[in-house]
Amino acid sequence: MKVLVPVKRVIDYNVRPRVKADQSGIDLANVKMAMNPFDEISIEEAVRMKEKGLATEIVIVSIGPAQAQETIRIGLAMGGDRGILVQTDAAVEPLAVAKILAKIVEAEQPGLVIAGKQAIDDDSNATGQMLAALLDWPQATFASAVAKDGETLKVTREVDGGLETLALQLPAVVTTDLRLNEPRFASLPNIMKAKKKPIDTKSPADYGVDITPRLSVVKVTEPKKREAGEKVADVDALIAKLKSAGAI
Repeated sequence: MKVLVPVKRVIDYNVRPRVKADQSGIDLANVKMAMNPFDEISIEEAVRMKEKGLATEIVIVSIGPAQAQETIRIGLAMGGDRGILVQTDAAVEPLAVAKILAKIVEAEQPGLVIAGKQAIDDDSNATGQMLAALLDWPQATFASAVAKDGETLKVTREVDGGLETLALQLPAVVTTDLRLNEPRFASLPNIMKAKKKPIDTKSPADYGVDITPRLSVVKVTEPKKREAGEKVADVDALIAKLKSAGAI
């Protein structure tokens, strides 16, 4: 079974984003970039499936600027077999990403698409669901456990009330949550080996997808600074304080 894993280049989660002076967006100048953490989890799960003999090939896909090739290389160093970079300097919204991925799925014919549940830059949490709808494939989001049984994939997913287990007929789309696994470290020797693995470079036009944005950013602002907390003597004082503040 071939597994396709989409990944995204985002600001490193350890970096505090800076808003541009004109409030038009986030300042990316001289900012450390990295792979979206949820995508690291999806790669790790795909690699584990390959190590168990459940997957035969792992294809890493990224849509973004030329520098996204570095992100794909990290995925290849973690255990991916080859990469596809759909190169564009434009901001690509989730629907356009899903349409491009759907075209790649048609060409590659994977048995499973496993992706991070969301990217930490826009937090859209929509691409996996849109992709499943476009392909008319079963889907399971927020996966915390994945097990393959023949042509069926059993996925335990995290929901508000606890855990839910689904049985999906392959091919399917799965999006990963934080507790699915602990991604492995891409060692320097594996990073060097990954440089020899092939990466095909495409463009959105190659797949016939219009990536013209449907949304516009009106303004981006810093969140309000949190005010210092205040200690109270007991529950009655707490309730009185909340009432005076209009919280209850």
